[in-house]
Amino acid sequence: MNPRGTKFNLVFLFVSIVAIMMLQELFINQKLEIPYSEFLHSLDQDAIKEISIGDREIRGVRKTPEGKDQFFKTVMVNLDLAKELEKKNVKFKQNIESTFFRDILGWVIPALVFFGLWMFIIRKMTGKDMPGGLMTVGKSKAKIYVEKDTGVTFADVAGLDEARQELEEIVNFLKEPDKYSRLGGKMPKGVLLVGPPGTGKTLIAKAVAGEAKVPFFSISGSEFVEMFVGVGAARVRDLFSDARKSSPCIIFIDELDALGKARSAGPMSGGYDEKEHTLNQLLAELDGFDSREGVILLAATNRPEILDPALLRAGRFDRQVLIDRPDSQGRAQILRVHIKKVKVDPQLPIADLANLTTGLTGADLANLVNEATLVATREGAEMVNLDHFTKALERLVAGLERKNRILNAFERSVTAHHEMGHAIMGMLLKTTETLHKVSIIPRGIGALGYTIQRPTEDRFLMRSEELSNKICVLLGGRASEKLIFNHYSTGAMDDLAKATDIARNMVTRYGMCEKLGPVSYESHATFIGGRNVSEEGFSQDTSREIDLAIKEIIEACFQKSINLLRQNRAVLEKGAQELLAKETLTGDELQALIKDNPLVDA
Repeated sequence: MNPRGTKFNLVFLFVSIVAIMMLQELFINQKLEIPYSEFLHSLDQDAIKEISIGDREIRGVRKTPEGKDQFFKTVMVNLDLAKELEKKNVKFKQNIESTFFRDILGWVIPALVFFGLWMFIIRKMTGKDMPGGLMTVGKSKAKIYVEKDTGVTFADVAGLDEARQELEEIVNFLKEPDKYSRLGGKMPKGVLLVGPPGTGKTLIAKAVAGEAKVPFFSISGSEFVEMFVGVGAARVRDLFSDARKSSPCIIFIDELDALGKARSAGPMSGGYDEKEHTLNQLLAELDGFDSREGVILLAATNRPEILDPALLRAGRFDRQVLIDRPDSQGRAQILRVHIKKVKVDPQLPIADLANLTTGLTGADLANLVNEATLVATREGAEMVNLDHFTKALERLVAGLERKNRILNAFERSVTAHHEMGHAIMGMLLKTTETLHKVSIIPRGIGALGYTIQRPTEDRFLMRSEELSNKICVLLGGRASEKLIFNHYSTGAMDDLAKATDIARNMVTRYGMCEKLGPVSYESHATFIGGRNVSEEGFSQDTSREIDLAIKEIIEACFQKSINLLRQNRAVLEKGAQELLAKETLTGDELQALIKDNPLVDA
């Protein structure tokens, strides 16, 4: 039996009955309505043949002057009409009017409207098509992808060769389990994808769905927890139950940290915690299934440090795969994938563009390609070239140009000397970055100017000398203001924050302070009462020594910047004048400037 067909037949029957009743009422009402006085006149003239007396009106038949019968109706007025009718020998009868149709209009239809409104509200609240949806809040909300439904394969993943190899092994195990179990080995139950936001964790998981050709259950960690107690645990049970029925298959939990945050251990952690109950159920399910059944669990997070240790132990998430920021070669591969979808200059130097984008993630590179395409469109170009990518990169790094922010002459002069201070320090000191562009055009929220340095290569180790030089470059703007104007301004706020952060890491993380020795003084985070509390593992005296060491590094670098800029004051002032005239100087223009006015190194 088809419930949908039955529902359609009932609705059709109801509409038919209502239509018939409306037609019947319409047919009955097709009578000539006459005044009551005319009715009495016809009665005196013996023209009334018969009538039907209702509660509110009189209906009947009368003879016209032409001798034809005419149906009529009139409003009841005289209650002593029976005596007059009897005198005239007119047939009459009492008619009881039916109020069924009026009752339907007055009672049934409002009830149906109320019922329909109630159904609409229930569906909006539960997100289901039937009122029983409220009883299914504990069901899993996992989306199921099969084969190519995601539209992503490993061919769309670039710059993640190691992670791709790890996950290809998972896919092959699902396709050929006997090959991997012939020596008695087992595939890991769970694989955790770890990495910064935007590096492609979800993308590579969707690629697994496109390659595996098995059911792929995808759900976010936040979807397990609802306002109802016990719903999260019920959804975990339902998800793993459905997965076992569909094995071989893959379960993917995105944003695992929303579900697997470390459980509270402090004195304020009493009571019932819905998230903890959900996590406990997930741990139980991980212990209860065997990877030989063909169920593999994938999860992604960018905050592995807050995950519960029980979730990461062997036998649950056996393998962790790092999805890190791509290197130069990886960025070039990612850019080649994205530029296939746009019209670019065939001579576009992908390698140079990859070197320009050090530190960007896959999502950043996709955004960069889109921004460059928009820049080329605004300029009416036929294709996207390197200049468009450079402008788009400046837009992403420094922010949108604020041409409506007009600075007065003094502010422009201070900004020009500030930025030239950065530029000259960058050219004087040996760092891993080359000067790319200097500008005094305001950008972003608070930047009145900017200096862009381009890394020459990917670096994974930094020496203390290089870190000190980076601090000197950051403090070059403040040192220039002090040297030229003998004052400090708010323009160095961001520079000071970055310089202090580098100095603090040198002292507390890298052990680069001889006085404090090769000791790590990092603060450790613990969870107390469900809150992340920072805990220092050293005394107040040591904390004071750390503050003094940071201050000593900053002051030494600041003094070094002032001394170098004092020796090259002529170049500083000449460069500031050119910057005021042109507003933007490229790396080549700066090199031409110092060629005519050589810099003096300390």
